[in-house]
Amino acid sequence: MNDSKNPIHPAAANGFTKGADDYVRGRPDYSPELVGWLRDSLGLGPGKTAVDLGAGTGKFTPRLLETGARVIAVEPVAAMRGKLSAALPQVEAIVGTADAIPLPGDSVDAVVCAQSFHWFATREALAEIHRVLKRGGRLGLVWNLRDERTGWVARLGRIMSRPEGSTPRYYSGAWRAVFPFPGFGPLQEQHFSHSHTGAPEEVLLGRVRSISYIAALPPEEQAKIEEEVRALMAAEPELRGKERVTVPYQTVAFFVVKSGG
Repeated sequence: MNDSKNPIHPAAANGFTKGADDYVRGRPDYSPELVGWLRDSLGLGPGKTAVDLGAGTGKFTPRLLETGARVIAVEPVAAMRGKLSAALPQVEAIVGTADAIPLPGDSVDAVVCAQSFHWFATREALAEIHRVLKRGGRLGLVWNLRDERTGWVARLGRIMSRPEGSTPRYYSGAWRAVFPFPGFGPLQEQHFSHSHTGAPEEVLLGRVRSISYIAALPPEEQAKIEEEVRALMAAEPELRGKERVTVPYQTVAFFVVKSGG
């Protein structure tokens, strides 16, 4: 749990500050199918307002913009917020955290946390999200997950996970403990298939470098992890000598509806 003086987890504050460039290059995009989910399940469209909470570099923000809704990005890490503003100057990007969203109560139609909710899965954060949502508003939670049914992807995952320590992650499932929550209905879940194709330096090594707890490591420890990834690339027929590789992903999307005033 983070202390009250610094609500940002140290791995996020340090790692995302150092790794903002790698986050832009190494993280996969999101399935285009999510635009339909945002419209149908979260009710977004022209005349609606959505908050991209923990927006990072704005990786998910274009999907919100595609709905025609007004988008407000809330991001506490200056390096990440700067990347977002440079790439998407039409989006209002403001400083804030999940337990201190600088917006009036009952003012937005949806709050979406893409690849971020595990960092702030607390009752305080849910109470604050509930505060800013209009009655009937939706909270959406989205994650891109490596599809580890492919053997080499599972081996890559083990390399990436080894130094995680107590860093909050989707995979632990700890974020689910805050549900059910008063004033929100039940979690509803949907899955989409997705993939990330590109040069191995970007989609494999860049993805590893973009992980907060790896970016926060001393350079010599980061180098050891990269050596392991390069060894995996050299050993796997699907990766060895390839100019472009494809990493399979599953995108998972959840939402809850604000039911109370």
